[in-house]
Amino acid sequence: MSSDNVPKAASPGRTVRRRTDADLDACVAALAEVHTRDGYPVNWPDRPARWLAPSAQLAAWVAELDGRVVGHAGLSRSEAGDAAAALWSRREGVRADQAAVVGRLFVAPAARGHGLGALLMAQARRPVSAACTPYWTSWNPTVRRWPSTSGSAGSCSTPSSSGGAPGRP
Repeated sequence: MSSDNVPKAASPGRTVRRRTDADLDACVAALAEVHTRDGYPVNWPDRPARWLAPSAQLAAWVAELDGRVVGHAGLSRSEAGDAAAALWSRREGVRADQAAVVGRLFVAPAARGHGLGALLMAQARRPVSAACTPYWTSWNPTVRRWPSTSGSAGSCSTPSSSGGAPGRP
């Protein structure tokens, strides 16, 4: 494991690591490929790099295949209007503003089939801090096989922030 507690892939060429600002252009390029092929996100954002780094974001990771950024996952605080997080919170008896939401999850079409989506989900499910464990994941209908570990239980004690785009993936 790396210093960020990110599991390294079992096979050569696959890596998941914390996203840096320098990765955003490559992430936007991969997102554009996903949008063209799969229609995710449904509405292309005016500022895709900003969409990938919302103010409520707690952490984000990239997947690399042979040194090239080909995937992304983010973990954000739940915001007003996150309907699925609110429903999950009511069911579990946890306040919605304590939800940590896994989203902005995608892998470029040409890089699929290498287990990178599962590696990103495994990382996103890990606590970002002692006070925060994700427990709700957004669903992207273009994902053909969802890891059986999605939808883990937990909470995030960081305060909810205002702004952002409620209900966005």
